[in-house]
Amino acid sequence: MPKEPKHIAEAQKQRIRIKQKSANYVPGKVTLQVLGTGAQGAPRSVYMFSDQNRYLFNCGEGTQRLAHEHKTKLAKLEHIFVTQAVWRNIGGLPGTALTIQDVGVPQITLHGPEGLKDIFPATKRFVVLRDLKISMAECNENTVFEDSVMTVKYVLLKKGEMAKSVQVGIEKCEVGTSTNNPRRRRKRSLSQTQALIESDDTDYYAHERKRSKKPYKRRQSRSRSPTFNESGKRTSNGHESLQALTLPPTDLREASASVCFICRLQPRPGALDLDKCVRKGVPAGPLLGKLKNGEDVILEDGTQVKSSDVREPDDAGPVFIVVDCPDEEYLASLINNEELKKHQKFAKIDEDMAHVVVHFTPIKIMEHTEYRKWMDNFSPSTEHILVNEHNSCMGSVAVHRIQHKLNLLSMEIFPLLGDQGSPVLETIDGRQCKKFKTEIDLQNLKLDNASALLETDNNTWRQIGSLASYHLRPKKGFDSSSSVRLDLDEFVNETTSLTDFPAALKELQESLSLAKSNLTISDYPRIIFLGTGSCIPNKTRNTSGILLQISDSKNILLDCGEGTCGQILRFFGSTKGDQILTNIDAIYISHLHADHHIGLIGLLQGRRQALDRLDIDKEPLYLFAPKQILAWLNFYDKCFESIMDEFILIPNSDLLLDQTTFKKKEEVLNSLGLSNMNTCLVKHCPNAFGVALQDKIGYKITYSGDTMPSDNLIELGQNSHVLIHEATMEDELATEAVYKMHSTTSQAIEVGRLMQARHVILTHFSQRYAKLPRFNDNFADNVCIAFDNMQVRVEELPLIPLFYPALKIMFAEHYEELEHKAVKRQLKSERQASLERKVVKNT
Repeated sequence: MPKEPKHIAEAQKQRIRIKQKSANYVPGKVTLQVLGTGAQGAPRSVYMFSDQNRYLFNCGEGTQRLAHEHKTKLAKLEHIFVTQAVWRNIGGLPGTALTIQDVGVPQITLHGPEGLKDIFPATKRFVVLRDLKISMAECNENTVFEDSVMTVKYVLLKKGEMAKSVQVGIEKCEVGTSTNNPRRRRKRSLSQTQALIESDDTDYYAHERKRSKKPYKRRQSRSRSPTFNESGKRTSNGHESLQALTLPPTDLREASASVCFICRLQPRPGALDLDKCVRKGVPAGPLLGKLKNGEDVILEDGTQVKSSDVREPDDAGPVFIVVDCPDEEYLASLINNEELKKHQKFAKIDEDMAHVVVHFTPIKIMEHTEYRKWMDNFSPSTEHILVNEHNSCMGSVAVHRIQHKLNLLSMEIFPLLGDQGSPVLETIDGRQCKKFKTEIDLQNLKLDNASALLETDNNTWRQIGSLASYHLRPKKGFDSSSSVRLDLDEFVNETTSLTDFPAALKELQESLSLAKSNLTISDYPRIIFLGTGSCIPNKTRNTSGILLQISDSKNILLDCGEGTCGQILRFFGSTKGDQILTNIDAIYISHLHADHHIGLIGLLQGRRQALDRLDIDKEPLYLFAPKQILAWLNFYDKCFESIMDEFILIPNSDLLLDQTTFKKKEEVLNSLGLSNMNTCLVKHCPNAFGVALQDKIGYKITYSGDTMPSDNLIELGQNSHVLIHEATMEDELATEAVYKMHSTTSQAIEVGRLMQARHVILTHFSQRYAKLPRFNDNFADNVCIAFDNMQVRVEELPLIPLFYPALKIMFAEHYEELEHKAVKRQLKSERQASLERKVVKNT
């Protein structure tokens, strides 16, 4: 849970004191570290750390989760460099900002395209930054950023006409990000920006898209989908009507520049070699200090000792470059840039040659002949690090660790993940080696002690994993020894070696075998939990996301926290994941807290990319959400990238039980494979809804979203087959649950009993319950605990409670810690009550 403001204030003071102490010297250690590799479904982010400060280059969706898992300290992060204001680079900014605010960072400076900072006022309704100041550096060819660690020059790549020679043989860049035509705006006044982000005050309804005779294609013109008013009559256009009310008359969409960064570390004097000083007869004392500062000295016997004779060579400051050429329209600007040429083979002095180039450029552009020629103009000693979809490592070890453990209990309910891009440790001839497991058999994948290299024609490009590093100072070059790896044997042995686990597992298998013999299990509906945690993601529980598979071709997503698209690709693998994404025909958003919808843009883009990769034409999906979400989505569409053509908004309020105002409801439900769908208002925040869906077979599934116990929800979900209910707090934290308007486990179970639900699945756990929540006497045989990457068919739900004895043993250490904390809370409560009784008695 977020810290109280008084803790943040103290952390900020401590941070300022540390910064003041370190500001006067040039750090001796500086390292670039890949945090998110840019693999499909993974963020793109490179972390730079020194003795003093931390810097982040791009901040894709899911960055904060990887930072949390790998203990990447964000307390010293003050500068974030963004190459292009598109979701693949900025999707993680809101969540990361909340995290660094929590650890006491007082201010963050953004470096990148103009307008980048607008992302924060646009998200102010659901990302509250009271204790963190956001500033924007002026980034153009005439400005330079400088601190005690490095200087940074900005290089702006702009779209332009390509010469015929450049266009020869080019294959149109794959629509891998829905950002080939990024949409940006001219400089806006504060009032114009405010008009966009305040637009949820308008009276706006966008019910459904009237189906056209031709299949929907994204590459059609930007004409908006038709909408209908409450009587079912066609209006001019819902999106356009909102524009008229909220947008200034000028066209705010304009192709953006892509900002590249030329970074040079500050020069550092060579270190004093004490052995050489001793050999020269230099005594301990002030003479050493003079030599260290570059002064020559005279000894008592008249011998002159030159500073250059007892110091290591001075470090002029290595140069590294961060490049992002989004598509072929930027190639000419990249190739002809004179500032970049100064650090290629055309450099006048060796110190100006780039040591390493970090490429955020898409692989399709890197394969372009002109881009390769540009790369060849660097010195042969220059290293090239690719942070794009060429990589396959998604960066997390923790999700595989817990899934391999749970897989011991049931291979069907807890299947091994389709993400096989992380290197797996294997033992060959008595030594451990890394091996990449991928869905594609890469026959030219070479293994050595340092890294895996993937040969592509004349270029050899390194396929990297998260935490791969390049040591700039001291100069050690590329280092993959710290890259994440999966030790599958270790994951399993950690559990099987527990004293009581083998017996518990055997008993579970016998119980499952007996229980299954009495069940008839249909393939659908199937529920896949993509995120079961609250507030912020942690190593083992992502924020809210549930994939409801109505059939093999119809999927509905219930809530969409940060990283939901990546969770789908990790669970299914890239090939099957694309099929799943294309079959998502509806997304339901329960309310507008960030942990329930901040992943929506990434999911819309991911679906579009999958449709393009599979060459499928399909209608936009239906977005069931509070209508106020349109302010955020419309703002993003107008100022950053086009997304409004990817969905049709149907306000949750139009599906209220017994108050449905949506005239086209039956047509929409038929297209989703549903016979009914209704919502209700619940007790959490304004415009928070619960939902009940019923498929054509008759299964009724109710989802609470976030709420305190709600009579509306009980009425809505009467006689449900499944109630999926939040259980953020344990029972002893009922007071905190009321304060934050959440439910305890017993309250959620009681709601299920009152609505006569056959099964209750608890989810949305506080991150204090990272592995397992606390059980209590109310856990009946119809109560299930959800885990990330758990898939269950409705008829399988009676099996889940059978796992609990084995789960308690599997996570015994974690569970004992929960019990210990509960005892401490109880003792503290008793002491407080005793003191209050004494005060009352004395008065």
